[in-house]
Amino acid sequence: MSAPRDQHFLVDRRAVEKIAGFVDVSGRRVLEIGPGEGVLTRALLDRGASVVAVEIDPGLVEELEVTFADDIDEGRLEIIPGDATKVDLPPFDIVVANLPYSASSKITFRLLAIGFEVAVLMYQKEFAQRMIAPPGTPAVGRLSVMVQTYAFVKPLLELSPAAFRPRPQVRSWVVRVTPHEPPHPIADRRVYADVVRVLFSHRRKTVRKGLRSGKDSFAPEVIERVIAGLPEDLLQRRPENLTLEEFALIANRMSGCLDDA
Repeated sequence: MSAPRDQHFLVDRRAVEKIAGFVDVSGRRVLEIGPGEGVLTRALLDRGASVVAVEIDPGLVEELEVTFADDIDEGRLEIIPGDATKVDLPPFDIVVANLPYSASSKITFRLLAIGFEVAVLMYQKEFAQRMIAPPGTPAVGRLSVMVQTYAFVKPLLELSPAAFRPRPQVRSWVVRVTPHEPPHPIADRRVYADVVRVLFSHRRKTVRKGLRSGKDSFAPEVIERVIAGLPEDLLQRRPENLTLEEFALIANRMSGCLDDA
């Protein structure tokens, strides 16, 4: 069967075995997003995992239901048709997935919001590199700040286009994502996410100008009270030069001003 748009099937068996073995899945409930033809699904089941597989393509869902009929009947596998960025997800412990490139950001943010013990995820190499870009470097962005606020990311494996069918035009990275508590107190996680989004939506502007450009997210009078309570040297810098602590400082100031509004 030909691959749907944006889906590249992992066909390198050695890579499949490595990915399935990076964390101990025996006896654990594992979420797999985009199982495709089920190669990784089988490797996870063989290691004693109970798998919840979310597949957006109806044709592939039908194939999976036939291929894994016994596993489904015995309760080892549950297949959920739908978009992993929107569909209701049952409880799970671990995530192991070859994520679709176009939805990597949305799915990653959603998984971090839901929570999990550990995840082994495959991304486009450039995307994964942005996840680990440290503050103060040109590559840092919203993704870097949000992921590093809530998780450790460790690269595990690099794959060439030859590992997939059809071959993508980019290299891929497999990384381990381990959630942790934010390194600095955050009063309201939703406000924190909005502040980071607003600032990087205007990344060429200073923090002062970036906040003032966020009138669609925060009332102008609230923004001015936030600015009045922040150090001048911070307001004159761009978001890529802020530390995680400084993002938390801005967001907590925003939360306080919203509470007072």
